[in-house]
Amino acid sequence: MATPRPLAPPKALLIPSTSESNYAQFGATYYLKGALSGGICCSITHGALCPVDVVKTRIQLDPVKYNKGMIGGFRQVISAEGVGALATGLGPTAAGYFVQGWFKFGGVELFKTKIASAIGEQRAWDNRTAIYLASAAGAEFIADIFLCPLEATRIRLVSDPTFGKGLFDAAPKILRQEGLIKGFYSGFGPILFKQVPYTMAKFAVQGASAEAICGAIGTPQHEMSSNASMAVSLGSGVIAGVAAAIISHPADTLLSMVNKEGAGGTGTISSRLINLSREVGLKKLCLTGLGARCVMIGTLTAGQFGIFDSIMALTGATKFHFSNPADPKAH
Repeated sequence: MATPRPLAPPKALLIPSTSESNYAQFGATYYLKGALSGGICCSITHGALCPVDVVKTRIQLDPVKYNKGMIGGFRQVISAEGVGALATGLGPTAAGYFVQGWFKFGGVELFKTKIASAIGEQRAWDNRTAIYLASAAGAEFIADIFLCPLEATRIRLVSDPTFGKGLFDAAPKILRQEGLIKGFYSGFGPILFKQVPYTMAKFAVQGASAEAICGAIGTPQHEMSSNASMAVSLGSGVIAGVAAAIISHPADTLLSMVNKEGAGGTGTISSRLINLSREVGLKKLCLTGLGARCVMIGTLTAGQFGIFDSIMALTGATKFHFSNPADPKAH
């Protein structure tokens, strides 16, 4: 006579582990909401700061002419070309950064939740900074493949406003005259050198700053009122933006220069970048336009995290936060 098999426990008793319970909610719909929120927040903030970016780029490209600081730069551009010049490159800026924000914010949410789920809640908490850094680097690399052609078009329009009437006029012209690689991807190395460290610092510093602010207050962000949570997002965003701006500024200056026609000679991208670095010098690479960039990126980053969190809340998504399983307040 066969030995009877033990009865399987009822499904109601099959309680998932803490890790499974926490991460089961983060599926395709969550990542799409994160990507959409990221695209919108980046497009809005970069578009709104387009006038600042125009002046910053002019200072970087021609510091001899634009040598009166940010306010003086605004006056010079308006005096010479009119107020409309401050909106130069708005089309590729808004489109490019929507695409970049889609992959960057959506990618960070995807990577960090998948890594955290794979290694477990405690290890994720212990290694949260490393997860932020790795997630940001991977997401930014993918985003920059799509951003680079649009950024090259923007810089060409800002450096030479007569080149085209906008994105759909200038981009085909660049492609015809210079080809895909030289025209759109001459700045891919600098954009990675600029954006990957920038994004790594941005997300890691913002996460650490928000955690420190919440620790000082004594309340986790997800338990705060909407106004208090927004204040944390904005405050931590400013800190993260300034840190990220300083780290990425030399590459940002090179990126602005290498997309200017004829800059750095006619050799390979690497040789042109080396030539430009030698011509400009380390001090100017690090400091030219840095004040304007800190103001711009500090404001921009604070706005991005504030808008991102607001849109995520409007879509009904519960944003992922690293939590210490040993802390009863975290659950």
